[in-house]
Amino acid sequence: MTAQAPDGRQLRNIFGQFASGVTVVTAASDDGTPHGATVTAFTSISLEPRLCQVTLTRTSKACTILNDNSFAVNILASTQNDTAMHFAGRPQSEPIRWAADNIAPSLEGNLATLWCAPWAQYDGGDHVIIIGEIIDADINEHLDPLLFFRSTFHSIGPTSHEATWSFSGDDPFTGWFGATADLRPIY
Repeated sequence: MTAQAPDGRQLRNIFGQFASGVTVVTAASDDGTPHGATVTAFTSISLEPRLCQVTLTRTSKACTILNDNSFAVNILASTQNDTAMHFAGRPQSEPIRWAADNIAPSLEGNLATLWCAPWAQYDGGDHVIIIGEIIDADINEHLDPLLFFRSTFHSIGPTSHEATWSFSGDDPFTGWFGATADLRPIY
């Protein structure tokens, strides 16, 4: 059997099978006007130094604005579907609520926000990989994340406190082996 590389549409559909969080990356243009773009290509990189990555389409306006500029990664809450759509190019009727900040413009109502200084940029084909050094951060632990899966926004759903350990070999209550297990080598 000869393998055939997927075309662009097939590849987009395959990538869409990976559920991810939703962010809006924001920065100010040279005249100080805040701008943003909805981005699902966000990754934590390092704890020391504190680094994260966003990946933007090379031809996007946001990519030009982020070039060597401080920026914020606004990790959206499940209630911010309209905000995600607005910065994805579908303006909404509700005005955008900008937070007061001096590092980079950010949004109000986020699940979490990371304010970053530029660290490095890399060629990513038709995208640019932007690494930011995290200067400041904020989190609202009482909110749930907005998720993106199969080209649609979703919420995480109800939380089950048992789900963390259920059916896991690492379950501290049942585990793979009970406290009285007699472990012997298998010959």
